Amino acid sequence: MRSLLSYKSRLFFGSLLVMLLPLAIMEPIKGFSQGRAAFITSIILAGIAHLLNTKSLSVFSNFPGRKSAVIALPHTFFWFFGMWMAAKFFNLPYTVWFLFMAGCLSLFLCIAYIYYRNKFITTYAYLPYGRAINADQLPNVNWIKLTSPDLPVATNINGIVADLHEPELDHHWQKFLASQTLAGMPVYNIRQVEEFLTGRVKIHHLYENDLGSLLPSPTYVLIKRLADILLILLSCPITLPVMLVTAIAIKLESPGSVLFRQNRVGRGGHEFCIYKFRSMCSDSEKNGAQMAQLGDSRVTRIGHIIRKTRIDELPQFWNILKGDMSLIGPRPEQKIFVDRFIQEIPFYDYRHIVKPGISGWAQVTQGYAADTEQTQIKIEHDFYYIKHFSFSLDILIFFKTLKTMLTGFGAR
Repeated sequence: MRSLLSYKSRLFFGSLLVMLLPLAIMEPIKGFSQGRAAFITSIILAGIAHLLNTKSLSVFSNFPGRKSAVIALPHTFFWFFGMWMAAKFFNLPYTVWFLFMAGCLSLFLCIAYIYYRNKFITTYAYLPYGRAINADQLPNVNWIKLTSPDLPVATNINGIVADLHEPELDHHWQKFLASQTLAGMPVYNIRQVEEFLTGRVKIHHLYENDLGSLLPSPTYVLIKRLADILLILLSCPITLPVMLVTAIAIKLESPGSVLFRQNRVGRGGHEFCIYKFRSMCSDSEKNGAQMAQLGDSRVTRIGHIIRKTRIDELPQFWNILKGDMSLIGPRPEQKIFVDRFIQEIPFYDYRHIVKPGISGWAQVTQGYAADTEQTQIKIEHDFYYIKHFSFSLDILIFFKTLKTMLTGFGAR
């Protein structure tokens, strides 16, 4: 209840500050020279933008990983730019300096919230039985091991974690968990906590997975398809010149085709031809298909740049328009690797239930997978994405992709 009240109070007082402080600053300077209607509209737009900004940040906090304060910048820009576009589109009177100051205030409040949240580390007590025996190895949590059905005195514990299906939990432990639940202490199943802290869903047996619950929403699939097409068309004035310059640079550096074509496995296990800017020498697969390695000698000088910034993926916009791919989803693999991984990794082909994407949850959290062990982890990230298939997660991946493009995380 305290966190709920904290969120509501943060929303209320933050909205008042974002709406009224710019007015208090601008009114003595310009008065209502731009018209009372412009100020009223700007106040409403700023309030809506901040509400959406705060709400979406709160939703993002439910996804795994510690959130960097840097994410607040594109996040705030997204909502305030959207309100500005709405005012332009509907020809509403507004004050651009008011929206700018309100946006800066909203950004400051969001950064302060993320910084405040990251200062505190959650403390969980765990019962060392079954799958929870190594719970203390999970990240971003302070763990306390319970050897008897009692909580340590004078310790602030935020929850208790146990393998609730473990037969070794005798009636003493069960009575302890029941009494703690009645006292208001949250009790979590280890699988739930593993998923939240790692951003991965592990599937080893059919009974561990509610396959039906992982089916993506048909409504959001349609919305996502329409959004993909719209975003690609809107980005053309920026991406087309970048693609032209990239094509010329590749042609000048090394002989061979500008584009690299390769069959990949998409939704439903169907193969399609993927397009990328060629970042390797033209005979890179003369010895057969192989995964890229760190410092791969086959990568050209231009290739290093476009792979690090993900510019080499831009031709896949054509794959998206054709319906083979989406902007966000699990990365498509070659058939030869898919056939191998299906034999080695349980439920590998289940990742093909959604369209593959240019960027995905595994790419922005794990990076490149170069062997079967790393691919197993990547698949668990893909399962997490499918289970939480939503607009909020796609937006989070989009912002993380921007960070990945700037840092080159995961490039080979």
